Amino acid sequence: MLTLEPHPLLQLGAFTATFPDPLGRAESPQWLRDLLVDGAATPLERGEEIRSSVRALLRHGGYKPTGRGKPASEYLLRTAQQGALRSINVAVDACNVVSLHSGLPISVLDLDLLERPLSVALGDPNSSYTFNPSGQKISLDGLLCLYDAHGPCANAVKDSQRTKAHDATSRVLALVWGSNELQEHTQRATAWYRELLERARAVCADLPLVRREEEG
Repeated sequence: MLTLEPHPLLQLGAFTATFPDPLGRAESPQWLRDLLVDGAATPLERGEEIRSSVRALLRHGGYKPTGRGKPASEYLLRTAQQGALRSINVAVDACNVVSLHSGLPISVLDLDLLERPLSVALGDPNSSYTFNPSGQKISLDGLLCLYDAHGPCANAVKDSQRTKAHDATSRVLALVWGSNELQEHTQRATAWYRELLERARAVCADLPLVRREEEG
């Protein structure tokens, strides 16, 4: 179960996926790698409306989604347009395909590295976490984040190094960070991500979402 703290804009897609082998041994099929190209034929389309809605979602809590802090989907598009988007593993490749073509940021995390309870809430002032092996940190002040028992571990900009999917991962949690202005688009992106993973032999399951009521 994943608890969503009150937020007027958040529309989250969430599910789990279990793979028959660890991701380090799960090479992406060619049909999936072929979709890691800007302009590939897909059932989703991104656009300026989607980009603006995602930025508004992140801006609501006071976070500034610009520069190095812009949504992961914008980084992904730039990488693809430069011809530098490369295959990593089947879970991350499917994530990147859907994020690239939908314009929505997506997190893919090692489910076994997450400790319950799980929730989504705004980042606390002066909070941060490490997001890559070199130890770089991202400020989380006002940024919507996934929390587990140990603290914040994922968001629509950069996921925590602590809980990222890696070669030994066999179970993942996928989060599609959408806005309620994009409800149908978020649902379609989440469904397509599941479809890609299931085609690659993963077993996917719904993750129940519980939205906490605002007090008062």
